[in-house]
Amino acid sequence: MEFTDFLSPVDISKFNDGESYPGNALGSLIKNYTPENNFPDLKKVNIALIGVQEERRSFNNKGCADAPDPVREYLYKLYRGNYEVRIADLGNIKRGHTVDDTYFALRSVVHELLKKQIVPVIIGGSQDLTYPTYLAYEDIEETINLVSVDASFDMGLVDSDFTSATWLGKIILHQPNHLFNHSNIGYQTYFVDPGHIDLMSKLFFDTHRVGQARANMENVEPIIRNADTLSFDISSIRQCDAPGSGNASPNGFYGEEACRIARYAGMSDKLSSVGFYEYNPSLDRKKQTAHLVAQMIWCFVDGYYNRKKDFPFKKTTEYIKYRVFMKDLKNEIVFYKSKKSDRWWMEVPYPAKKNKFKRHLLVPCSYNSYQTALKEEVPDQWWQTYQKLD
Repeated sequence: MEFTDFLSPVDISKFNDGESYPGNALGSLIKNYTPENNFPDLKKVNIALIGVQEERRSFNNKGCADAPDPVREYLYKLYRGNYEVRIADLGNIKRGHTVDDTYFALRSVVHELLKKQIVPVIIGGSQDLTYPTYLAYEDIEETINLVSVDASFDMGLVDSDFTSATWLGKIILHQPNHLFNHSNIGYQTYFVDPGHIDLMSKLFFDTHRVGQARANMENVEPIIRNADTLSFDISSIRQCDAPGSGNASPNGFYGEEACRIARYAGMSDKLSSVGFYEYNPSLDRKKQTAHLVAQMIWCFVDGYYNRKKDFPFKKTTEYIKYRVFMKDLKNEIVFYKSKKSDRWWMEVPYPAKKNKFKRHLLVPCSYNSYQTALKEEVPDQWWQTYQKLD
C-alpha cells in the first residue's frame, strides 16, 4: 500500500509563522510529511499522527473537520520528555468523494500502521471515525476491546442514521462482529436513554459515570489498560476547560483529568491506537481547546515512552500470584501483581473450544478488585468477562 494515495502533506508554514522550532521541541523532532519533504521513512517510528478532516456525519458540530492543524500548532511547540522521540506526522487523510471513501482511506492507513506495530494517533474530525478505526483490526485480531471517553453512549436506535451520535450502535451491529468488550468512561446519566443503560448491561459491557470516574481516577487505569483502541470525545470535558465543541456541556472531566486519562492510554502495553475527536476550532476560545488536546496527545506520548512492558506475561517470576477461593463459584480467582509496576490482573477461565478469546483471559484490575474478592464478592470485571467466555 502507498500511504501517499490516501494522505496529503501538512503545510507547517500555516501555523508556525515560518519560524523554526527549538531543538528539543516536538516540532523539530517529529518526522513530517510536508510539501517540501518526502513521505517519512517509518523504520524505527513508534507513533504516527494522522489528521482526518471529515465531518459530514457529525452531529451538531460542523467545523470539527478543521481540527488537525490547530492541534498541531500547539503540539509542535511542546518539549519532549526525557526519552528519544520516534514520531512521524503523516499528514491528513484526503477527504473522499463520499464519507465511505474517507472511511476506507482511514481504515487502510490504520491497518497498515498496526501491521508495522506503529501506534496511530488520530486527530479528528467527528467521532464516527471510530468505526473505520475499529474495522482496521478485522484482519489483525480476532476480537478487540474498545474504550470510549464520552458523556453519552452514541448508540442511537436500530433504524437511526449513521452519525457521530450513533457510531457505537453501528459497531455493535456490524457483522462479522469482532468486538469482545466495550467500556464507556464518563457518561452523564441525563444524556443517556435508560434503555441503553440496560442494553449495555445485557451485553456485559461496563459503563462508568463521570462522577464515579472522577471520584477515583486510579480505577480508570485498569479499564483503559484492557483496551486495544481508545476513542476520546472532547465534549466529555467540561465546557469551561474545552469550549471548542458543539456538544460541550457545563459538566464533565477537568482538563487535568483528561490528560491523566490520555497518559493511562499511552502507558497501556495492549493499546495500539487512539483517536481524539469532536474538537471544533470555530467554537473555540483563544484556541484553548486546541492547546488542551495538544497536551493530551503529549501525555499519551509520555505514557507510551514510559510503558512498563509487563503485559502479556513473559516470565512468571516477574509477578506475585495470589489465589482467592470463592465459595459461590466453587472455584478460585487467581490474581497477578507485577513486581515491576505494582499493577494487577486477574485470570478468567475459558473453554478450550473458544481459543479465539485467549488474549482476554487476563483482565486488568486494581488492588480494590483483590480486596473485593477477599470479601467473597466476585469483582464486576471478572464476572462480565466470564459471562462472555461461558
